[in-house]
Amino acid sequence: MSYDITLVRVQPGLTLQETLDHLNAGFDPDGDLPPLRLTRTQRNEWDRILRRVSRDIGPVESEEYLYSLTLATVGPPGRVQLDYCGDTGHIEVAYRHSGPATLEVMELAYRIARIVEDESGLSGHDFEVDQPTRTGDPAVAAARLSGISEWAQHHLS
Repeated sequence: MSYDITLVRVQPGLTLQETLDHLNAGFDPDGDLPPLRLTRTQRNEWDRILRRVSRDIGPVESEEYLYSLTLATVGPPGRVQLDYCGDTGHIEVAYRHSGPATLEVMELAYRIARIVEDESGLSGHDFEVDQPTRTGDPAVAAARLSGISEWAQHHLS
């Protein structure tokens, strides 16, 4: 289970929510995911994202899977993972961060989201706290992540 930030290429004439509704309407939870087939433009976007995150943030691990391209930060303040699928993506942060250090990891997640937005044109939204990643406050997200992590540590351990 993880704290997730959604990234999507908003379709012309639609809002972010309408685009997500349209994408989700065609999703079959019992079906196989379609294999990743990026356009040249999407592949170039990924290359720019990977270079910029590595340059601006630090070392990352990167993998190409059947359904997505993935990068994950290496080292402090904690692991933040980006899965990129061309017209969609998501950022995951594990529910294990709590207390003051949580702000650092959420600032990192928001920085990555903003890099993705800059390099790909995807729009990021943090539905956990209902704010866009472009203008949202990572401190609000950190408080939510910390609260859920602390609850889980006390009730699920």
